[in-house]
Amino acid sequence: MIYAINDEARMTNDERSSNSRMKKERSERSSRHLDVAIPSSLPLRLIASAAQLAELLPQIQEVDRVAIDTEADSLHCYREKLCLLQVSVSADRTDSSRGEPGADVVAGIGDAGWEQRGSKAGRDQRSQLQPRDYVIDPLANLDLAPLCAVLETKEIVLHGADYDLRLLRRSLNFVARRIFDTVIAARLLGIREFSLTALLERYFEIKLTKGSQKANWAQRPLPARMAEYAINDTHYLLPLAERLETELRRRHRLKWFHQSCQRALEQAAVDRTRDVDEAWRIPGAGALRGQAAAVLRELWKWRESEARVADRPAFHILQNSELLNAAESFAAGEVPDYRHFSARRRQAFREAAERALRLPEEDWPVVRRRFGMRASAESLRRMAELRHLRDHAARNLDLEPSFVAPRSTLEAIAADSALAAKLLVPWQRELLGLSPRGSLGGSSSCETAG
Repeated sequence: MIYAINDEARMTNDERSSNSRMKKERSERSSRHLDVAIPSSLPLRLIASAAQLAELLPQIQEVDRVAIDTEADSLHCYREKLCLLQVSVSADRTDSSRGEPGADVVAGIGDAGWEQRGSKAGRDQRSQLQPRDYVIDPLANLDLAPLCAVLETKEIVLHGADYDLRLLRRSLNFVARRIFDTVIAARLLGIREFSLTALLERYFEIKLTKGSQKANWAQRPLPARMAEYAINDTHYLLPLAERLETELRRRHRLKWFHQSCQRALEQAAVDRTRDVDEAWRIPGAGALRGQAAAVLRELWKWRESEARVADRPAFHILQNSELLNAAESFAAGEVPDYRHFSARRRQAFREAAERALRLPEEDWPVVRRRFGMRASAESLRRMAELRHLRDHAARNLDLEPSFVAPRSTLEAIAADSALAAKLLVPWQRELLGLSPRGSLGGSSSCETAG
């Protein structure tokens, strides 16, 4: 079945924001700026059938790079799922089968290209930025294994790769072999404003506007404005990657970039495990002590159970701030209440608090110590030396010090030099004068690189 993208369908956009860990930066969508625009009049279609997918695969096979982005429904359910897969491929030649602008294109979203208003600048930009854009529907009972097989042989261009790579591996068992992360590229060039919005303004004078961040991407039919919002995340990535790559090569940092992208691939392949005994320590939990902490722990477990059964995000049941306030209130002898609770949920909420209040003191959570043993004098000396080397290199190369090496990484290496190879890629170790084993004394290239 082909789902028409219906602009009349309504999206829910009034949900509160969730934990930022689950949301990558997505404030860079738009429809028009000056001489260029993604026309909203195009009859958009999702790829939702094997026949449509079969038309897309050859287009991916003939290129080296493919831009990808994803949309999930973490704001609307407990078990996040992949809802859209946006794909853009280069289209250097004219394909007469695609028809005139506005014609129906069976195999995808159509030519989300540039409107020309007669200016030479507009024509020049149009010639540079002509990807073919597709929105694939993973919810359409579509076998995407052939797509994954083709993509595995390509370099995948993403903006902030970690979230997308993890979601694709979890949802489609897709593991990329090569990536081009435009965030890493921008930061290696010393660019401080590296959101997609900022980069497109910097390189192409294109202004993207916000929209649809809180929409339910699982809804069908998909409104056209949401499809346009989604496809903007890949529409510009290929020409942006070319510009960034040119600058990296000119400044002799392309090797550094490849090392960092390889590390990003390795990190995304590692499963993140949540310590269930510590997961209840939400932001602000550190201020609670004794019985209040015990109540918070039990209320957090209650909220997780409610969210799992309802298949809703935990913050839809009760926000973190309200959970903290409730724990303090129960510990103080009060009985907080919330009007949106059903009778059943209210009873379960109070029973959870009562269980915690009945716990003996020895079963209350202990205060978690953030740091282990006090650093030795030698570790402090090494830390100061590493920080000096990092700051010197960052200043000479016009890079953010935290990008060269975060403070926590320096502390870990100062305490155990063997961690250097695990925590830093070769170019970072080189700038810090570290040998592969993490000992100081290697040569630094910060005077010549860049």
